[in-house]
Amino acid sequence: MIKLVLFFLLVLGLAGLFAWVADLPGSVMVTLSDTELEVSLLFAAVAIVALIAATMIAWWFIKGIIRSPERLTRHFRSRKRDRGYQALSTGMIAIGAGDSGLARKMNARALQNLDPSTEPLLHLLDAQTSLLEGNHDKARHKFEAMLEDPETRPLGLHGLYLEAQKLGETRAARHFAELAAKDAPQLDWASRAAMEARTANADWDGALTLLDRQLATKQIAKEIYERQRAVLMTAKSMEIVDTDPARSRSLAAEAVSMQPEFVPAVLAQAKAAIRKGDTRTAGKVLEAAWKREPHPQIGDLYLHLRPGDPVQDRLIRARKLEQWKPQNSVAALVLARALYEAGEYDEARQKIEPVVRTEPRESAFLLLADIEDEQTGDEGRVRHWLAQAVKAPRDPAWTADGYVSEHWAPISPVTGRLDAFEWRVPVEQVLPLVDGKPVGAFEYDATVPVIPIIEADRAIPESRPNTTVEDVSLSVDEIEPDLPSEAPVSTGPDASNDAPPLAEEPLEPVSAEPAVAPIHRPGPPDDPGPVGPPPQKDSRYRLF
Repeated sequence: MIKLVLFFLLVLGLAGLFAWVADLPGSVMVTLSDTELEVSLLFAAVAIVALIAATMIAWWFIKGIIRSPERLTRHFRSRKRDRGYQALSTGMIAIGAGDSGLARKMNARALQNLDPSTEPLLHLLDAQTSLLEGNHDKARHKFEAMLEDPETRPLGLHGLYLEAQKLGETRAARHFAELAAKDAPQLDWASRAAMEARTANADWDGALTLLDRQLATKQIAKEIYERQRAVLMTAKSMEIVDTDPARSRSLAAEAVSMQPEFVPAVLAQAKAAIRKGDTRTAGKVLEAAWKREPHPQIGDLYLHLRPGDPVQDRLIRARKLEQWKPQNSVAALVLARALYEAGEYDEARQKIEPVVRTEPRESAFLLLADIEDEQTGDEGRVRHWLAQAVKAPRDPAWTADGYVSEHWAPISPVTGRLDAFEWRVPVEQVLPLVDGKPVGAFEYDATVPVIPIIEADRAIPESRPNTTVEDVSLSVDEIEPDLPSEAPVSTGPDASNDAPPLAEEPLEPVSAEPAVAPIHRPGPPDDPGPVGPPPQKDSRYRLF
């Protein structure tokens, strides 16, 4: 609109100018050789303007003729470039659709019309086409060639990283991720992969440095940063607790200050204090954590602050824990266990029975079985409680990606994910729902007669002398199906059971070693213990 107004103003100005010149008196005398021409002032002005216009038109025409070869060349070059980009676009679409034949055809056409030195996407199209065709060696060479150009280096590293992961080259994949994270810290995939590599190698200091870099580049939120930093500092504290307890205690204390509810950090701080001989500080740390949220491992460590303490001293500490958190199932279980170890069987039974009614769990029934065995020696009652324990929900444990462990670890032994372990009830199976209730779910019934209850597929050894909670395994595999399915089973107080007694199998001692190494993948069942990462095969990648 403004341009239109300006155009009208210009036309109006020129018209006014010519009108003003036409009204001026006078003439213009033009002498050509011996001829004199006298014209009006307006005619002279119009002639001058026309001469200028004709000169400009002539110059434009001559210039067009001179430059026509160049323009024609540029026109054909532009058409060629357009055909190349059209082929490149079609080829990338073919890659996404999985059409390797069309992708290779478009790649050849794009190479004919575009210069690979000025168009990096040609390398990507060629590499992706090779991958689609299954030619991994050619694709790898293409990605390696991209590393020479700073503009395409991140793209080449990403391609090499993905391809190494796909082929199981873990060492090479982590190497490329480290290079990418060093060159471009803002790349999220590179930072995550580099973090997995450093935590898998227990490089906690390097992981902390990388975590600080991720926060500086705003890849992670402040809350996630604090949580992961607490996890890494706890892992570092656990690693050096025997060699440098002072440093271990400092790291764990900082982790607790950032995440007060993080139980592994609390345990690490208390263990470091105990290692230094400062049991008073360790007790205060555990007491504060217990008052925030009771946890079985906090209670157990609090009871065993001084390993040489007599049973009565541990019972006193257990009573304190129960006083701080009355009507709490975790506190009741801790106190009941301490009462059992002190020989107070009646009071232990009084503490544990409300738990099996309100929050039934296998450890509670196992403890009842131990109390029954020590107090009355009634094998029928013992077998009943053991059968209830087999059916009861499992106790919470540290779980990560389907892997269950008695001890916390900073990374998942399955996926290598940081901060994967959670304290929760392990999920073993999904039960079908009938009338809104899971079929096969445990329901506690206090009216069930206390007689031996044996299932054909989950038989329990008939005699377990001196059974303790540590000796009783909740695994169905350990409870051998020694009883034939056709054997008669007692169904009431007066029922008789003529089946031959079950063969007693010796119980294997329970190892005090951790069930899972913090940073190792569990070995096969026949292995004597956990093993480290699998040995790397000869890599087909050049590590730059």
